[in-house]
Amino acid sequence: MLKQERVEFILSDLKKRYPNPPIPLDHKDTYTLLVAVLLSAQCTDERVNQVTPALWQLADNCYDMAKQNVDDIRAIIRPCGLSPQKSKAIQKLSEILVETFNGEVPNDMEALETLPGVGHKTAGVVMVQAFNVPAFPVDTHIHRLAQRWGLTNGKNVTQTEKDLKRLFPKNRWNDLHLQIIYYGREYCSARGCDGTVCPICTTCYPNRKNPKKTHKA
Repeated sequence: MLKQERVEFILSDLKKRYPNPPIPLDHKDTYTLLVAVLLSAQCTDERVNQVTPALWQLADNCYDMAKQNVDDIRAIIRPCGLSPQKSKAIQKLSEILVETFNGEVPNDMEALETLPGVGHKTAGVVMVQAFNVPAFPVDTHIHRLAQRWGLTNGKNVTQTEKDLKRLFPKNRWNDLHLQIIYYGREYCSARGCDGTVCPICTTCYPNRKNPKKTHKA
């Protein structure tokens, strides 16, 4: 298949498999989504969803969270990993939201990226899932699949994001970001496929004999 043929097949296949992909992180509003996405760094969504109910009992809005002791936050989120950094970030960003943004999560990428613990990917996820603004957040899973599918040379997530934005129509970015994640978990995981196993890999590259080596993010 030529690259454009792969793009069209992937769009069609993922739309059929996941016509309305749900947001995987449990949340109540934009603030709790932001915190959940922050917690998901180097942690599974499943684990985050197990931890956040207790965190929302402690505080489920930036006004209350800003008043919490960092150690109390850390004790709850410890299972998510990186708890020293994440707990400080959650408490501090809550303070900033109260003091600078009138208690509201900003719907602006640059403003989001100024918040502690909020990098480009986290900001992109919030823009997509909270505000429905077109973005294409690339995590390690999307980065890996894009390489297996021959959509990027895979040097880093920044380049992969640029390549995917160029290849796919803007009105599909938000759904596609989630569809690729769900597909990767179900069919094309890091260990479950090496570029020669899953339906999309075998359709796009039917003659591929050897595992596809990928660059880590």
